[in-house]
Amino acid sequence: MQWVKLGQIYHHQCNHLKLASHAANPLAVPLSGDTFRVFFSGRDIQNRSSVGFVDIDIIRRQVVYRHDEPVFGHGSQESFYRDGISVGGVYSIGGAAYMLFMAWQNDPQSHWRGDIGRFQLRQDQELVLNPVDRPFLGSDIEDPISLSYPWVVKDSHGYKMWYGSTVSWNAGNGEMLHVIKYATSADGEEWHRHGQVIQHELGRYQAFSRPTVCVDESGYHMWYSYRGGLGTKYRIGYAFSKDGNKWSVDIDGSGIDVSLDGWDSDMIEYPFVFDHKGERYMLYNGNDYGRTGFGLAVLEK
Repeated sequence: MQWVKLGQIYHHQCNHLKLASHAANPLAVPLSGDTFRVFFSGRDIQNRSSVGFVDIDIIRRQVVYRHDEPVFGHGSQESFYRDGISVGGVYSIGGAAYMLFMAWQNDPQSHWRGDIGRFQLRQDQELVLNPVDRPFLGSDIEDPISLSYPWVVKDSHGYKMWYGSTVSWNAGNGEMLHVIKYATSADGEEWHRHGQVIQHELGRYQAFSRPTVCVDESGYHMWYSYRGGLGTKYRIGYAFSKDGNKWSVDIDGSGIDVSLDGWDSDMIEYPFVFDHKGERYMLYNGNDYGRTGFGLAVLEK
């Protein structure tokens, strides 16, 4: 497996205060032809993230429209997303499309934490919270600390979700242990959590984020961000499964790494993998958690 980098496709430029920097967690939704609306999480000067977007022609690798204000901002101090929104993935129930996201809370008296929220993605591309006043998936006995970055796939048996869950803020080496877990649902609304499915190794890969999953005739393919310990920078790893539950981890088998220089030479993270016209593409972030925008790669056949 090898990804061919097609370059930095978008470097964030916006004068709106809520989108002052970053274009993290790119998420592509098809519009028409070769044009995709790429939602992302931008930040204000207090590092609170809101949702923006640009329209990209994937074949020409050009921005054809840039929206200059957020389509959904971080919430009030009473909300579960008061300190930011990091977009995850999109799935459908019947004719309705839903976008899942990580909702941030930065309590000055304790550690930051996250829940999973959900938007309904309307046909006019408007984002509407659903449910409005509470997380779609929050902490419980299985996930008591913090949750992150959900991805959902529908198959003949129902719905499968992979998401991040914090086991410990410090696993003994100064880095958190944040793993990828698995949940299933018959209807896409009520979820049953089944625990960790991607194995970790302390000091090598122990802080995971933003799984993205593609399904084809061979099985389930997952790419994700990971860090190994205090001070290490994000890289992108890979795992494979026949059923979406039992995974073989190939941490070095993602087929993509940092460049020798430039916008993605220090770190790569937050992959979003999708298919278009017989090709498999990856949107991903580079240095400084998306401050340098996002790039595009295509999987070599």
